[in-house]
Amino acid sequence: MDVTAIIMAAGEGTRMKSNHAKVSHKILGKPMICWVTDAALAAGVSRVVVVIGSHADEVRALLDTTYTGDDASRIECVEQTERLGTAHAVRVALEATGIDEGPVVVLNGDLPLIQADTIRTFAATVADGSHAAAVLTMTPPDPFGYGRIELDESGSIARIIEQKDCTPEQAATLLECNAGCYAFDGALLAAHIGDVTNDNAQGEYYLPDMLEILKAAGHANTIYHCEDYRDGLGVNSRAQLAELTAIARDRINARLMAEGVTFIDPAQAWIGPDATIGRDTVVWPQTHLIGHSTVGEDCQLGPNTRLTDTRVGDGCSLDETVAIEAVVDNGVTCGPRCYLRPGTHLLDGAHVGTHVEIKKSTIGEGSKVPHLSYIGDTQMGAGVNIGAGSITCNYDGKNKHATTIGDRTFIGSDTMMVAPVNIGSDAITGAGGTITKDVPDGALALERCEQRIIEGYTERRRARL
Repeated sequence: MDVTAIIMAAGEGTRMKSNHAKVSHKILGKPMICWVTDAALAAGVSRVVVVIGSHADEVRALLDTTYTGDDASRIECVEQTERLGTAHAVRVALEATGIDEGPVVVLNGDLPLIQADTIRTFAATVADGSHAAAVLTMTPPDPFGYGRIELDESGSIARIIEQKDCTPEQAATLLECNAGCYAFDGALLAAHIGDVTNDNAQGEYYLPDMLEILKAAGHANTIYHCEDYRDGLGVNSRAQLAELTAIARDRINARLMAEGVTFIDPAQAWIGPDATIGRDTVVWPQTHLIGHSTVGEDCQLGPNTRLTDTRVGDGCSLDETVAIEAVVDNGVTCGPRCYLRPGTHLLDGAHVGTHVEIKKSTIGEGSKVPHLSYIGDTQMGAGVNIGAGSITCNYDGKNKHATTIGDRTFIGSDTMMVAPVNIGSDAITGAGGTITKDVPDGALALERCEQRIIEGYTERRRARL
């Protein structure tokens, strides 16, 4: 079954009060348009047609940078230069792509909680030819604001009554709500989309009018009811963005707990939809996993830890750690309060301690950078100990330079390693040194001014004051 998904993403989103496209706003670190696109792709649709308009370049660029390979080949953008309503947007998509057969599912780009199974089953309602159209419906706890579905005796849709047009009796008894998504027989949609008129107060072409048009042409319609009403919730304001973020968080955390992950407080952990966590890992409050972060088994994450596109092995402890595009192997301990910048690789058993920043460096097996240090552009061997307050001086004001440190070397506290410099294996640098020359294997490097002692200085100084 070749299914096409048309995602409506052309709207201004004025209630967001933003300089950006509404669908670019993020839930758990991921833009809303990508939540919907991912769900459509996971449902197995053949094509995803994204109708863009307001902030078109921003949305197009977002999709271009997010999707690659086979996924990218299934996604195309069509621009609605004049925004004349939802039916007009669908007509623009059909005319630009030539779609005229198979099920067509019309989704909203601000519907981030819709799931792949829902889209797949929704499309199937129009796949066998028994129905020309279907409406996605739900029964939220508070239906206020949603259009209500009134069915006729045959179970078809008699009409959709908007909230402002509901009588008190209808508002109390018609609890089936329109989620704003539609499925159509593609051939019938293409044949009749031009029949939609703009004879209304707003002068717009409305997609729900297709139900009446198809019904008048002798074609049946139906509803597809969401088992989980949250699939049909949309975002029109910052408050709703926060509400749906909380729902997405709860869904993900519930799934992870069912898979064997412990959350000290599930309401205080934000795990993105593309992140993974292994069993027996404990997630402490104020932990964030963003992007394609992966964490192994038996780890301790947090509190106050944020990982972005970072890979963590088994048996690690990351306390108050910020890591971006880093790789952390097995049995590593980090923090509290350390910063792993892009290109950092911590090998098995490494330790990075308090107030340590590491950038584009490899820290060898069992090596330690315990506290108050900066390591940048460095290749470090195994079993190295970096004393407190040590720095690789890798930037000369124009270029970055590399430092290498061999196995089992001891770097004394407050050592400045001025790159480019190579420090061998089993070497030692004295505390307070500035190392500007290579240090051979097994050597001691000292760089200090001779200490002077001036007896009686304090008493003479006081006498002068």
